[in-house]
Amino acid sequence: MSHTLAPFATDRLLELYRGMRLVREAEERLSALFAEGEIPGFIHLSIGQEAVPVGVASVLDEADTLASNHRGHGHAIAKGLDLDRFFLELLGKQDGYCRGRGGSMHVADMKLGMLGANGIVGAGLPIAVGSALAHKIRGTGHIAVVFFGDGALAEGVLHESMNLAQLWSLPVLFVCENNGWSEFTEGARQLTTDPQRMAAAYGMKATKVDGNDVIAVAGAAREAVATVRAGKGPCLLECVTRRVRGHFEGDPQKYRDAGDVAAATRDDPLARCESQLIADGISQADIEAVKTATAARVDAAVAKARAGPPPSPADTLADVYSPPREVAT
Repeated sequence: MSHTLAPFATDRLLELYRGMRLVREAEERLSALFAEGEIPGFIHLSIGQEAVPVGVASVLDEADTLASNHRGHGHAIAKGLDLDRFFLELLGKQDGYCRGRGGSMHVADMKLGMLGANGIVGAGLPIAVGSALAHKIRGTGHIAVVFFGDGALAEGVLHESMNLAQLWSLPVLFVCENNGWSEFTEGARQLTTDPQRMAAAYGMKATKVDGNDVIAVAGAAREAVATVRAGKGPCLLECVTRRVRGHFEGDPQKYRDAGDVAAATRDDPLARCESQLIADGISQADIEAVKTATAARVDAAVAKARAGPPPSPADTLADVYSPPREVAT
């Protein structure tokens, strides 16, 4: 597994940095909004894990489909969802992606291949496998991607999904964001094997990469996506990363050693990327300009979301029941 940033085109690295900075800025703002009581329900932040969704999404096509999980803001933003409608949805507004009904864990946009997140651990796996089957049957040349955490490794649906995908040689990329924690339990305490051996048991190609190195993630994802798109069957990409925040926002993390949190904070993918950019000749002023522009973009999206209209009570039952139809007599 790589731990250092490999040589990479500077302009390409800067684009990846912009993507990570947008995810980070959006989630930090979500944290503040949640603390102020402006976001209904719970939110689960992926701060510290930005290199994984940005690195993977950077090698996908718009028509490729993506299934997310409960910690999925980064997946949605990296896939290219409109930031205004994203914040409108999380603030429960009518003009959000799901008219304010889905919130944090159910942001979806079929036009961009975003199949949505899921509050059930591992539930995105069979959704992605089904999408991959549709791609294969239709001969679209597109692939399906699913993000899941190490907490899903002990779920039976993971084994069923990997087995079926390999059995039918489906175009699906399994991306494990291995951040070391399954909710409140260390991953090592709930699983006697590891993702690499699990993939090998099904004859599936697997790669393990430093998930806080955006270059390593993008490079490994490019190879895996090429394999899957070429019809050579599914692949597993394990990205070893760190969970900085708690399982949910507001989680006091009393079950976690303070040193582990500090170590996770130090191993920041954005800081690592900034160091590489400076080594490549990008000035600190240029980096600060990216931060300023990103903050302004998020400011504008939040302002629009706050001003957005609430859901209409008249639409309460919309999309709940099928429309009635006349039955011939």
